[in-house]
Amino acid sequence: MALFGCPGKLSGLLLRMGQCIFAAASIGAMVSAHGFFNSTAFCYLIAAMGIQVLWSFGLACLDFHALRSKTNLQNPVLVSLFVVGDWVTAILSLAAASSSAGVTVLYSRDLGYCKSPLVPCTHFKASILFAFISWFLLAISAHVTFWLLAAI
Repeated sequence: MALFGCPGKLSGLLLRMGQCIFAAASIGAMVSAHGFFNSTAFCYLIAAMGIQVLWSFGLACLDFHALRSKTNLQNPVLVSLFVVGDWVTAILSLAAASSSAGVTVLYSRDLGYCKSPLVPCTHFKASILFAFISWFLLAISAHVTFWLLAAI
């Protein structure tokens, strides 16, 4: 079955590379913000995006290898591993991005911290945006692998 984003296909490799790039960009934006470690949600975002970078990079390497060697990655055991990994990392990433967004809204609207030049809210917002984009790409992969597992 040839769904968009299937493991071992070019579209799957591009999705994984996008996930990895945006998760790394989220980490970079958050780490460049002074004082991010004062919020547990921001530290959780870095941890979740780190896991997503590792997962997506590993699967991108596997997709690249499958494309080069023309190997079929669509066997039930391997696809079920992809499904579980994708759904776990997707849930972690969505929870981290959502909690960080909540803290940023608290900082900017309720507490007025963003009016101070000492709180880099633009870095926080950029990091959260990158995290949501990365999660969206991961959600596509999770959805595709789920349907692929049902079709095998």
